[in-house]
Amino acid sequence: MSAPGKAPVKDDRDYLDKGLDAVEKKYGGAKFQDPNKNRAMNEKITDKIRYFFEKMTGKKVPAKISR
Repeated sequence: MSAPGKAPVKDDRDYLDKGLDAVEKKYGGAKFQDPNKNRAMNEKITDKIRYFFEKMTGKKVPAKISR
């Protein structure tokens, strides 16, 4: 929840992005503790994952998982 009087922060990360952030936080050490610092790199990684998923299966990534 946001503090009173402040607008809520929009979180435009999908489940794949959040999953990668959780893995980095758990196994990445001190370098990956702040997911906002690695946002651009994480977007590239998850975009590649989506691309290879679509290439291998011929199907789009389900909307529930990816935006």
